[in-house]
Amino acid sequence: MPKPIETRESSQIQPAPELEKRTRRRFSTEYKLNIIAQANQCAHGELGQLLRRENLYSNQLQQWRKELSQRGPEGLAKTSPGPQASKSADQKRIEQLEKENGRLQRKLQISEGCLDLQKKAFAMIEQFQDGDKK
Repeated sequence: MPKPIETRESSQIQPAPELEKRTRRRFSTEYKLNIIAQANQCAHGELGQLLRRENLYSNQLQQWRKELSQRGPEGLAKTSPGPQASKSADQKRIEQLEKENGRLQRKLQISEGCLDLQKKAFAMIEQFQDGDKK
């Protein structure tokens, strides 16, 4: 026998709104420096416990240490995700304009070639017509 409709609707699980959408975590420079200092003080086997407690990954800690050693504390500052653009917006625009300029120059050469061909054809026609008149 089927269950009544009222009990089916009430048994649906409603997820918590804060779990609906995950957002990117952002760590301040001070937090990163604090975690690096704590990690450096950890004895053998305690590092995993620190990372679990702080909900971090070991590769995050490695990256932070690398940034600290290469560029100092300012290297730990927030950076935009993804690789850095190899060309600026101006360079991209210049490249685009140069490409368009080359395309238009080729088109102009073809048009000039067609005009030259038409001039020669008309000149030949005029020569044949002048020859027939004589």
